[in-house]
Amino acid sequence: MRIAFANDHAAFEQRQAVLDALRADGHEVLDFGTKTSESVDYPDFIAPAAEALAAGQADRAVVMCGSGVGASIVANKIPGVRCALITRVEDAATTRQHNDSNALALSGRGVPLETNLAIARTWLATPFEGGRHQRRVEKIAKLEERVARTGGALRTTSR
Repeated sequence: MRIAFANDHAAFEQRQAVLDALRADGHEVLDFGTKTSESVDYPDFIAPAAEALAAGQADRAVVMCGSGVGASIVANKIPGVRCALITRVEDAATTRQHNDSNALALSGRGVPLETNLAIARTWLATPFEGGRHQRRVEKIAKLEERVARTGGALRTTSR
């Protein structure tokens, strides 16, 4: 599988071990950096990885920052990307099975390396279940299309 990978300085400490594990598991990695521990702005690195995923240059993306929150927010701004911030191995399978997430955000400071590796491996190995979940993923895609068409305006409904 081809994986777009990006991190910021806050995830630099885990970066190489995650890259090594992905490659050792047979994945091709497109590395969008950062490759130093110097402070950077995470959108500058996460967005290109998410854009590569959306453009079909990668099958999945793994993005990392200190908490994983910023990385997931940036990745989810790119249409077609369904990025899940996962901090527990149990949730890694669920987000693939139910949400067909195609990007994974990891917390480089808040989650131990061994847990992040288990999360990534579980996430990469778990297939999408389809079925009733497919309908929900299609609704997400339609929402993205509607937002793009209307320039960000969404209709307000109450139920």
